[in-house]
Amino acid sequence: MPNLLLLLICLGLGAGLRWRRVLPAEAAAVLNQLLINVFMPALTFLHLAEARLDQRFLLPVLAPWLLFGGGWVFFTVVGRRLGFTRTTIGALILTGGISSTSFVGFPIFELLYGKSGLELGIMMSQAGSFLIGGTLAVAVASWYGASAPSWRGMAGNVLRFPPFLAFGLALAANAVGYRHPALVRDVLEKLSAPFAVVALLAVGLQLNLGALRAERRALGLGLGFKLLLAPLLIYGLYHGLARQQGRVVDLCVLGAAIGPMNTAAVVAARYGLNPPLAAQMVGLGIPLSLPVLALLGWWLS
Repeated sequence: MPNLLLLLICLGLGAGLRWRRVLPAEAAAVLNQLLINVFMPALTFLHLAEARLDQRFLLPVLAPWLLFGGGWVFFTVVGRRLGFTRTTIGALILTGGISSTSFVGFPIFELLYGKSGLELGIMMSQAGSFLIGGTLAVAVASWYGASAPSWRGMAGNVLRFPPFLAFGLALAANAVGYRHPALVRDVLEKLSAPFAVVALLAVGLQLNLGALRAERRALGLGLGFKLLLAPLLIYGLYHGLARQQGRVVDLCVLGAAIGPMNTAAVVAARYGLNPPLAAQMVGLGIPLSLPVLALLGWWLS
């Protein structure tokens, strides 16, 4: 509950600061640069350098990748048929295909499934949603944000992306059995601690209710997929095709229905993928996902 309350307060503060014009117009862009160059790399190395996987984490880790792939196909096909621009399609892929499994998901998973649910959620976030946000999402953003996209340019953008560099370093450290010394852990925790608040303030600063009418078709498509089709996709793949069931699968279905990850809007803004739409997807998608999650939790139980 504190996380969800903080989420709504930060979004509201950001929107209020924008409305009152307390901060300069480029404040959101400055915060986005801080997030990408400082907070996200620190958070990536803090968690992934020591991450450990075993068989029980397979389905939760796989679900975000399946969701992102499904969203990529869906928004590409439907977006082109509706005549959306490349930047709009790219923004929908990023925000409609990645869930906020950490900031929103952790308290929900712990509430419904206890400590074991929280552990599964952490791995879903670290090796799933957060990892996608620093790798595949950057590739997609680079491709859709370029006027003349190329594989070479896309690969270069991914390799130069600071969170991806931190990810590569974390993998190397993980491979040799690295463990954070107390001093390093303390510094990384302090560096990454502002991430959630700053990211949500940045999204709030980009919220513009006046853009709702202009983006209503894209918002309807994006939120319809994220809140309704995404959990149905994971449910169908796991229950129908893989014939898996149980609390782990239920947790994966809930994870798919969580609103868009704020990092996705940050990456979209960095590459010019319709930043107002990306901000609306997060700002509206997260609060709207809460009643959906309550209904899903009741139905699955």
